[in-house]
Amino acid sequence: MGFYPYNDSTIILVLIGVVISLLASARVKTTFAKYSGVRSMSGITGAQAAERLLQASGIMDVHIEQVSGHLSDHYDPRSKVLRLSDSVYHSNSLAAIGVAAHECGHAIQHENSYLPLKIRGALVPVAKFGSMAAWPLILIGLFIGGLGSLIDIGIILFSMAVLFQIVTLPVEFNASKRAIARLSETGILYGDELRQSKKVLDAAALTYVAAAAATILQLLRLIILFGGGRRRD
Repeated sequence: MGFYPYNDSTIILVLIGVVISLLASARVKTTFAKYSGVRSMSGITGAQAAERLLQASGIMDVHIEQVSGHLSDHYDPRSKVLRLSDSVYHSNSLAAIGVAAHECGHAIQHENSYLPLKIRGALVPVAKFGSMAAWPLILIGLFIGGLGSLIDIGIILFSMAVLFQIVTLPVEFNASKRAIARLSETGILYGDELRQSKKVLDAAALTYVAAAAATILQLLRLIILFGGGRRRD
């Protein structure tokens, strides 16, 4: 097959992806920690800010719940529940309010049938299956001669995970944009508070950019290594 894992120079692509992801993760953690220590002038908590933003957007059927974990905040469109982590739910910091507003941005997207959000939702099961099945199919194709088509299928499945990461970017950027706009419109934050809260959301956005970059680099590595399942000696 011409594939020798012990002499694989393409591993540098994986390492680059790892470094990018680690840097983005460190950035969001330090930025969140910094602005977690800055109390909002309004004094309201992340949960209270979320409730006010949802009401201001005419959304009355989304429930707000507390969930364990750090930065585990998310909006569940299936059950219409906005879950805020311990460090956001009860905190009145600029970081907490920014994160809560971002999740409200997803709820607003759902309410308005935002197309990229719908596409991402449709890609979730395909992306999960692709991530799990891609490498097993590629390895089977490698170690059982004459099954280059399995390698092709594995690469295509991994491409679905890459597509999911790419579609995620506009969804997350738009949610943050909606969050900052609504925080300003409702007067929950203003002036420097808005700019500081935006720094938290911008740092969080970098993690999605890093995840997309890392998966694209992995896909590039697969294509270089296996040539679509038709690599020659």
